[in-house]
Amino acid sequence: MPRNTSNSKKQNTVRINAGEWRSRLLKFPDAEGLRPTPERVRQTVFNWLGQDLTGLNCLDLFAGTGVMGFEALSRNARTAVLVEKTPAVYKAIVENKTALKADAAKVFNIDALSFLAHNRESFEVIFLDPPYNQGWLAKVLPLLPANLSPDGVVYAEAEFSIEEDATWRVIKQSKAGNVFYHLLKLQPS
Repeated sequence: MPRNTSNSKKQNTVRINAGEWRSRLLKFPDAEGLRPTPERVRQTVFNWLGQDLTGLNCLDLFAGTGVMGFEALSRNARTAVLVEKTPAVYKAIVENKTALKADAAKVFNIDALSFLAHNRESFEVIFLDPPYNQGWLAKVLPLLPANLSPDGVVYAEAEFSIEEDATWRVIKQSKAGNVFYHLLKLQPS
């Protein structure tokens, strides 16, 4: 019996949990270090955020699949800026934006540090899920206060538990498998 020698790759997908685009699938390519935030974790995060993000400006800094930014828009966020430097992954985000007719999404193919250095917008919610074991949190967290609105929050995923410091207060945290996830707020001045 002949074996199937098709070179077609299985298309990766992740499902939007709730809101206008509930159950819609986002397609994305295989890419090194790309780990979509698990559905259970996203449900918890959006429970922490209050489900309805009406009027909020959101930043999905290491967008990957873009699911956090699209989840925010699906839940009535005013805008979502999705930043992704890997060209093939960026292209998939743009294709998903088109498929969803997500006009309030702005997608940038740029490095996170370059984006933050040139950004002049303020965000109420910043989603931060950088590649693991590359020291990104140490590089990016000090730059976020200039990009965060005074009452804004940062959702941060990491391979370790984030400790409070002089800048950041951990207001919620949990763990799923090997993933630690946190909701951070700026310490009062």
